[in-house]
Amino acid sequence: MDLILTDLRNNTKYYVDEKAQLDYVNECLPTFAFELFYRKNGKINEGWFLDESKKTHFYALVTSIFSDEEDTFTSCNITFVNREKLIAHLSQKGLTQKFLKEISMVHKEVHGKMELEELHPKKEGYLFFSTQNKAEKPINLILKLEFLEKIGVAKRLA
Repeated sequence: MDLILTDLRNNTKYYVDEKAQLDYVNECLPTFAFELFYRKNGKINEGWFLDESKKTHFYALVTSIFSDEEDTFTSCNITFVNREKLIAHLSQKGLTQKFLKEISMVHKEVHGKMELEELHPKKEGYLFFSTQNKAEKPINLILKLEFLEKIGVAKRLA
């Protein structure tokens, strides 16, 4: 957990998990990778998006990170995503956590993009298996930031 926000009207606490595109500094990606699974010490583990033990209410997606000089970040975009609403929306489309787990495990040795019937690959998202280019071999659900805003589960901070 990176941040706890408290609603002072009723003292409700909201847990925020910050996720940043640090591999893509000085780039503007229209998508964000939601980690479904990764490998560590030869074992497949649930990623942060599927991990039901996490208390996360919101993700703060940090994108379009720019740096004009080394170790100095000058700007970025932050999109807040309501985790519960996103999971509910995906479930309504048939992309339940159970389905995402099953499809990921069946294709865990695949490398590259895998389109899903439930998502328009150019406007909404797809799966991406990084089995050959990353040490942890993550399996990610790649979602368009614009799609997240359009379906009402995300808001970009201005």
